[in-house]
Amino acid sequence: MVAPAGADRERPRIALTVDVCELDTGLVRQVVASGAAELRPFDVPRGRRKLVRYLGADEERWDPRFRAYLHENQDTLWVHLRPSRLIATDLSYEVVRASFAAKQCS
Repeated sequence: MVAPAGADRERPRIALTVDVCELDTGLVRQVVASGAAELRPFDVPRGRRKLVRYLGADEERWDPRFRAYLHENQDTLWVHLRPSRLIATDLSYEVVRASFAAKQCS
């Protein structure tokens, strides 16, 4: 990965966005964390615990990419973020559904 021009390699900073957008309900929420970042060695047991939480205990059912992170890819690292700023935003909206009959009359 190439650092952008002006990036401080001695004190790297990142921003991370976690969001949900459900078009059928209008639910749109996001959390943005930004701050200092640090690369750390990948901890396989911890990584497996995280993946099991979301993918289940049977590794054979996992996408091969996730199995590779644990068992094959020696270049996997953790990115540790120490947030100095945290912003939560609710951008939800009301979904308006027109009935089929109303569309026929107009």
